[in-house]
Amino acid sequence: MRNDPTHSMVRREFLSRLGIASMGAIAAIGSTARQTRGRERPASQVWEPVSDRKIRVGIVGHGVCQFGAQFGFQDHPNVEVVAVSDLIPERRKGLMEACRCGKSYDSLEELVKDPKIEAVFVATDAPNHARHCIEVLNHGKHVMTAVPAVFGSIEQAGQLVETVQKTGLKYMMAETSCFHEDCYAMRRIYHAGGFGRLLYSEGEYYHYSPTPIPSYKEWRTGMPPLWYPTHSTAYYIGVTGKRFTSVSCIGSNAGYPAFKPGANRYGNTFSDEVAMFETSEGGSSRMLMCKGVFGAVSETGRVFGEKGYMNEMNYQGSMKDLPDLARPALPPSVGAGGHGGSHGPLMNEFITAILQDREPLVNVYEALAMTVPGIIAHQSALKGGERLRVPQYDRPGA
Repeated sequence: MRNDPTHSMVRREFLSRLGIASMGAIAAIGSTARQTRGRERPASQVWEPVSDRKIRVGIVGHGVCQFGAQFGFQDHPNVEVVAVSDLIPERRKGLMEACRCGKSYDSLEELVKDPKIEAVFVATDAPNHARHCIEVLNHGKHVMTAVPAVFGSIEQAGQLVETVQKTGLKYMMAETSCFHEDCYAMRRIYHAGGFGRLLYSEGEYYHYSPTPIPSYKEWRTGMPPLWYPTHSTAYYIGVTGKRFTSVSCIGSNAGYPAFKPGANRYGNTFSDEVAMFETSEGGSSRMLMCKGVFGAVSETGRVFGEKGYMNEMNYQGSMKDLPDLARPALPPSVGAGGHGGSHGPLMNEFITAILQDREPLVNVYEALAMTVPGIIAHQSALKGGERLRVPQYDRPGA
């Protein structure tokens, strides 16, 4: 879609209208990006270990996306992969080989009993993420999970928060947009004051899928789109740390068989959902998940504030001296990975948070702030766009 001539023309017009200060900001962003891709990295981008300790990790899940091995735990110098698991023997064997691990368990329920394991990466089917994470935490182990944090269940959101608070262990959701180059830069600029209050933001997750992607027990077939919202909602929550407070959402149907009445377990007829959120800083935010837009597969977003705005890696605003926008350095043995080079940084953030005994970037409160609004948005779509309040899950006293 970015090669569309209309998009290119609009982009050229946008750039031609920028002032000198704004062009300087764009040049600074471009320079930072080039530095991280070149052979010579700035001092801030040379990885330095925070500890020589190895975190003993268990990995569960090697399905269609094979995420269990894709995040690179097996390549991190501060990680020992102790054991892996998948319910399907062939996939379990593949995960063992990919992670260079000689030990496996038939299920997550068995793996979490291993006293040697300190932390678990849950890369299982989305409907079981919350249940599996609660199981891991209740066995005294830190947990990182694939997205989303919960799957269509407000009740599980409350249970997950209570478990994290009760155990005091680290919980992190591996939301890939948070470490996309543009979203990471937006977060740095926002917290440095380069946007001021955000008046409007957009997050878009297009995943053209006229036929269902294979999944365990076909959980993807007919799924309500905004039950899987975090690739979009990260372009506000992951930038600001603020919250969505209410939502109005419209659903539509691209006519695919999986979304016909009675064709899926969810009773869902929407292939596409577009939500308009009210934000806690008095702005608005348009977030969508669409499967019906022909050929479109992308995760992107934009932010517009009182002092500046940003689309992709193009910043226009009042801030002349931008903060360091380069993503954190990775160990030389760890690749950036897929989803816009986000897999390696997410895994490294989780391991570093454990070593430093601090909150990871996408902790349980941020994870639910990205996930739960999509559940409420789907409820709104079922009610013809009625505006609904979004429940909040923040730490006590926040």
